[in-house]
Amino acid sequence: MKRKFALILVLVAALAGAATAWITIRRPDAPPPALEQATMLDVARPLPQFELVDQAGRAFQRDSLRGQWTLMFFGFTNCPDVCPTTLAALAEVRHKLKDLPAGELPAVVFVSVDPARDTSEALGRYVAHFDPRFLGVTGQPVAIEALTHDLGVAVSVGPVSEDGNYTVDHTAAIFLIDPSAAFTAIFGSPHVADVIARDYRSIVAAKH
Repeated sequence: MKRKFALILVLVAALAGAATAWITIRRPDAPPPALEQATMLDVARPLPQFELVDQAGRAFQRDSLRGQWTLMFFGFTNCPDVCPTTLAALAEVRHKLKDLPAGELPAVVFVSVDPARDTSEALGRYVAHFDPRFLGVTGQPVAIEALTHDLGVAVSVGPVSEDGNYTVDHTAAIFLIDPSAAFTAIFGSPHVADVIARDYRSIVAAKH
């Protein structure tokens, strides 16, 4: 069952990438950007209000995303493969974009879908392994579920083993949030840093 769910997530990500050619944000004064993998929404969708906390215990809300571009990824610290691979790719993406003005360099936010185990302290230690500027976010299950539901993030918690461990299957896409705190684009897997960086530059340039 877990393998079937994982396959569904991969197919969803692949379809998102395939849709790039026809789902774009259209501006009357400029053609849509040519993207390699990312998919842009016809109209950027404002995020709902939510109440979470970051790795330092500070409130993390919709307004926390205003004024900057943000690459948001959902996962959990006990993830064996997808999460560390994606966060490593995002660290490389930021390195490849270091020539951009400070206002265009994206923040990276890692939202835990396993709040039962991922405390703020655990998230802080985890994201620091990839980049000390990354932000880890957690909160009450109902608050996390509200955000994942709005973005269409699928989450499935596996059975608990005899030693108390379990895994969590989740959507592996990366979500791009614009400076108005609106969902603007999605990056499907596989996550290749060069491709993400190029598409990101195209999206930001198109929004100016």
